[in-house]
Amino acid sequence: MSDVSAIAPASPKDNRFPLVALILGGAAIGGSPIFVRLSEVGPLATAFWRVALALLPLLIFSWAKPQRAESRVARASDYAMLMLPGVFLASDLVLWHLALHMTSVANATLLANLAPVFVTLIGWLFLRARISALFLAGLVIAMAGIVALKGGFAVLGNGDLRGDGLATAAAIFYAGYILVIGRLRNRFDTVRIMLWSTGVAAVCILPLALIAEGHLLPFTAFGWMIVIGLAFISHAGGQVAITYALAYLPAAFSSLTLLLQPVVAAILAWVLLGEAISAMQAIGGAIVLAGILIARRG
Repeated sequence: MSDVSAIAPASPKDNRFPLVALILGGAAIGGSPIFVRLSEVGPLATAFWRVALALLPLLIFSWAKPQRAESRVARASDYAMLMLPGVFLASDLVLWHLALHMTSVANATLLANLAPVFVTLIGWLFLRARISALFLAGLVIAMAGIVALKGGFAVLGNGDLRGDGLATAAAIFYAGYILVIGRLRNRFDTVRIMLWSTGVAAVCILPLALIAEGHLLPFTAFGWMIVIGLAFISHAGGQVAITYALAYLPAAFSSLTLLLQPVVAAILAWVLLGEAISAMQAIGGAIVLAGILIARRG
């Protein structure tokens, strides 16, 4: 994986590979609900293994790849900035997993996917990001597709307000994670950022999992394979691809493209778990893709 911190913003043609990486990263993370559903341990323990085990391939890759001198951590502020996305990521995972046990799965997933809205809003209000009308149209269309994919607004009446609030808070923290990662990619390489964010997230989640659930270890080899797959594919693979892409692509568009995650999750649930895809879900998935293509034009 080449270093991109010193490269000027790429042209649309040059952005094709980062866009592919972003889509693949979103698809990899989209499979995470399947792993969580099949996990033998609790949701917080599963979240811990997701980040803790992901450190293994990241450390191996870090040792094999020489580090640039200018990207090394030199000041206390560097440490703080590298730790911040880990705190955001841990908060997102903990809140979303708790929301899954307090409200309906449809509500938790639907509200957690509000992250692109918060990324766009925060970028416009605080980071002076320019948002085109065409991009906003794509965002609205894609979010409408997510609503259709999850069964329409009627599903919101089936949840619990506390769980819905936690899922919405999870979306805000994930928006913060995306924005901070985008800023860090101006200086640090992908692996360094991922090592810090993943390690800090593991340290934050571990005591919460021990207090809330007590038991951390899967019972069988199958259980271990599930958490290893979650760590290696969804986190180490998915998040690394997203972090790499954020060096080239705007954070708002990147977060919008990650709406592919629930589409991928629905397809995998159909293939692996036998959960049928309804006509509304199929239409919703198509609307999401159309919204992303429109936003890409903007």
